[in-house]
Amino acid sequence: MPKLFKARKGRRVLTRLSQRTQRGWLFATTALCATPGVASAQERTAAAFNIFGIPFQTIEVMQFALFAGALTAALASALWLIRERGRTASQNLALRGRVSALNSRINQLEALATAEGQRAVVWTDRNTKPTVTGKLDAITGAPDNRSEFLAFGRWLEPRSATRLDHAIGALRDDAIPFGDVIQTSLGTPIEVTGRTVGGSAVVRFANLSGERAEHARVRAEYQRVVETLETLQTLLDSSRIPVWLRRKDGSLTWVNRAYGEAVEMAQTGDAVRRQAELFGTQTGRSIAAKRETEGAFAGSVTTVVRGDRVTYDVVDCTGPFGSAGLALDQTEAEAMRAELNTTIRSHEETLDGLTTAVAMFDAQAKLRFHNQAFERMWDLDAGFLAREPDMSMFLDRMRTEGKLPEQPEWRRWKDDVLSAFQSVDPAEHWWYLPDGRTMRVKAHPHPKGGLTWVFENLTERIDLESRYETMVRVQGETLDHLAEGVAVFGSDGKLQLANPAFKRFWGISHLMADGPLHIADISRSCTAQFGDPGPWEQFAGLVTGFEDERGETAGRAEADGRHLAWMVVPLPNGQTMITFVDVTDSEQIERALRDRNEALERTAQLRDRFMKHVSYELRVPLTTISGFTELLAMKSAGPLTEKQTEYVGHVAASSGELKALTEDILDLVSADAGIIELDFAPVDVAATMREAASNVDALMQENAIELVTRIDPEAGEIIADQARLLRIMVNILQNAGNFAPDGTMVTFSCERGESGVTFKIRDQGPGIEEAALEDVFERFHTGAGGRKRGSGLGLALVRSFVRLHGGTVEIQSRKDKGTEVVMTFPDAPAHLRAAAE
Repeated sequence: MPKLFKARKGRRVLTRLSQRTQRGWLFATTALCATPGVASAQERTAAAFNIFGIPFQTIEVMQFALFAGALTAALASALWLIRERGRTASQNLALRGRVSALNSRINQLEALATAEGQRAVVWTDRNTKPTVTGKLDAITGAPDNRSEFLAFGRWLEPRSATRLDHAIGALRDDAIPFGDVIQTSLGTPIEVTGRTVGGSAVVRFANLSGERAEHARVRAEYQRVVETLETLQTLLDSSRIPVWLRRKDGSLTWVNRAYGEAVEMAQTGDAVRRQAELFGTQTGRSIAAKRETEGAFAGSVTTVVRGDRVTYDVVDCTGPFGSAGLALDQTEAEAMRAELNTTIRSHEETLDGLTTAVAMFDAQAKLRFHNQAFERMWDLDAGFLAREPDMSMFLDRMRTEGKLPEQPEWRRWKDDVLSAFQSVDPAEHWWYLPDGRTMRVKAHPHPKGGLTWVFENLTERIDLESRYETMVRVQGETLDHLAEGVAVFGSDGKLQLANPAFKRFWGISHLMADGPLHIADISRSCTAQFGDPGPWEQFAGLVTGFEDERGETAGRAEADGRHLAWMVVPLPNGQTMITFVDVTDSEQIERALRDRNEALERTAQLRDRFMKHVSYELRVPLTTISGFTELLAMKSAGPLTEKQTEYVGHVAASSGELKALTEDILDLVSADAGIIELDFAPVDVAATMREAASNVDALMQENAIELVTRIDPEAGEIIADQARLLRIMVNILQNAGNFAPDGTMVTFSCERGESGVTFKIRDQGPGIEEAALEDVFERFHTGAGGRKRGSGLGLALVRSFVRLHGGTVEIQSRKDKGTEVVMTFPDAPAHLRAAAE
């Protein structure tokens, strides 16, 4: 500090001396320039002065002026320097006294700090090391070494060291003062304060004793408790377990976030403020009563959370503050427990359903579970199994009852079986029982001790293996004697199996003696024999290809004049079977059938032409005949004699019958060809029956036959072709009127069923013999006994029309008992219902 003061004083003296020197030079120059009588430079040069009677030239005057100015400045500077030096000396003397006093003060403060157990750390600059003064008591555990002392984390409690580092950093960077009580690793409290003095940062450490130490200890303990509580609250807030804290009066004072979510409140403060309870009133009272009487409540409680029923394991206990509790969600655990129990029961039921005997023994070798197959296999009574016998008792009883094979050394054999309980590896035994059964016994150890014994009766399996080997030999013999050729190829294209027919078809018997035959060798052999590899190039691609999904492939080929039908069938493990069938004869038959089919197609074409021809060429003349007959009957062309009128009536009747016959033939042919079109629409059943009855009323009255119509009130409507339905009814009624005796009754009725309507037409005629019922619906079949002999197409047409409606028709008749025709029509044909759906 004195050196800095002296340097500043020297700079001020030099500045003042320079200023005074400049003023002297300025005075001299001014005096020279102010000499009278000089008008210009030439005049000043030539002028002369008389001073004190002595003549002087101008240059001499100027030199004198300069000298005088310099002398004056030097004298002034010397006088000022002498003055300033005296002043500086007095100031230095005062400063030395001040420094001495300060040093004395520092020594006193250091002595005082050391005596009171204090230590200070001073940072004067960020880039310089701090100064450490003083000393703390040894009881604090603070090291005396400067570097070790500055490593706060080594001798302070971790939390205290962290807080101190942050506070010192804020003090040095932002000049933020602080005060704190920290603890050493030995638990001793130390007061720390941080301040800034000028440009320095000072941190003071002071021992605490007496009340201050106790206060610091209490403060540190309070801080620890607060931090612990905040940490626990943070932990509980992060937990999914609802936790709450109550006062002694039972009111909520704090809840965690899971509790708030359970009561559907986003902020835990809202839950506390509104006293939102997690459980219902009755449940809360039960918990409070149990807590007050026994000091704690522990049990399972059910409540509703966000609309779902949840089961909690609740623990609620009292304390100095009040009470605290938590609720562990056991809904999933209960569901898993229930699922586990269900799974165990399901496994037990599954094991009970097995035909393999299973018995489970615990670590003490006692029977804990057995299935029904175990009980049946050994014919054990329920009382013996209920006593939970151990494995040794089980073996002894089986031996006593003669169910186990006799052993030369029973004890050793038994110990060998029971040694599985001390082994960690599965064990397997073969028992050949006295009754001829072969038993494979497996012992599977449990992780927590015990064994599961599995008793497999392999008697049937061994018998099946024997039968399988026999079957394989039989199949081999069968393949060898098959007329079809069979070959099996591996994925590498090599022939693995071939029967004699296959070798004969392709002439490769001589190649089989050279070892495994490749499919390419067969292709080359066929090329050499027949001049064409045939399908074998295609077979090679199918056998050795890499398709992910292989399917069956079929085709035909020729070999040595034979027609062979082949099929490629993929087998497991990448194998492929190819079969060949000699279809030479069937090929000829197929050719003949193809020719016949072509003939049938030509016949169908002729039928279509016939239909077109009859439809036009026959209907037109019939219509003309009917028209002219009606004109003649109306006597528009002139009067007719009685005989002519009779003839005209016969012509009209014959043309009508011929026209009806033509219509029947066309309808039958159209139905057979599948080209007839029906006009389906809702049909009123009652109205149609009445119309049909009116159409045959004249026929019935002519023969004195009473027609009785009975219509079900609920008959309603059906989907049908009304014209065809009416024609069906009229044909059946005409047929009944033709065969019913005079003066009898014909009944025409209908009944509504669940899915349709049934029509019944019954007469009291001579009936039909049972042998003739099968021919009634045949075309051109005419029954005997009727008044008129028809064309024999009526009933055949009825059956075709009924079938087109999706219905059924049948005739029930007995000799001399009358005839009943039963027709059933659905509410709608099946194809119309499917289209609607």
